[in-house]
Amino acid sequence: MSLLQLLQQQLGGQTVNQISQKLGADPGTTSNAIDAALPLLLSAVARNAGNRDQAQSLARAVSKDHDGSILDDVSGFLNHAENGPGAGILRHVLGGKQQTVENGLSRATGLDAGKTAQLLTMLAPLVMGALGRAKRENQLDEEGLATLVTSENEQLKESAPGVMGALSRFLDRDNDGSVMDDVGGMLGRAFRK
Repeated sequence: MSLLQLLQQQLGGQTVNQISQKLGADPGTTSNAIDAALPLLLSAVARNAGNRDQAQSLARAVSKDHDGSILDDVSGFLNHAENGPGAGILRHVLGGKQQTVENGLSRATGLDAGKTAQLLTMLAPLVMGALGRAKRENQLDEEGLATLVTSENEQLKESAPGVMGALSRFLDRDNDGSVMDDVGGMLGRAFRK
């Protein structure tokens, strides 16, 4: 099972409703935003893992703080997500592109930018938890973890090249805030569970 599939499995049905209630958004918009945010976060982690120093940092963070147990009680985590490590993870993974990513994701999915920021803060620890679970279950070292996220990113690019290209541009773009108008619809179709 891929990391994306593991996360989608954890974030189906009632969990989407729980997240949408916390955000104050409708479940359909929330679901589309989750479908877009997960591959975006995985892509951002993969980009970081391509840098040796950041790959080492990722492996240390996963070993120290993200063993995957967060996925055993996603609902419980979401009840207190605002107090979790999400904001710090996003600063590390997205760096100075965080606001651009939030605005781009908001425009692509129709979810308000503030709610998009809140959603990413909820999802980031779950993504790290999925990495931690994969690392533990597959007994991956630093190089194995980097290979895993890079491979997952390549699979996403192959399965939805247009969408992943658009998501990558969120991470690469200058702070011009421009996003293709049709990305939102493409995201919903490409990452539907």
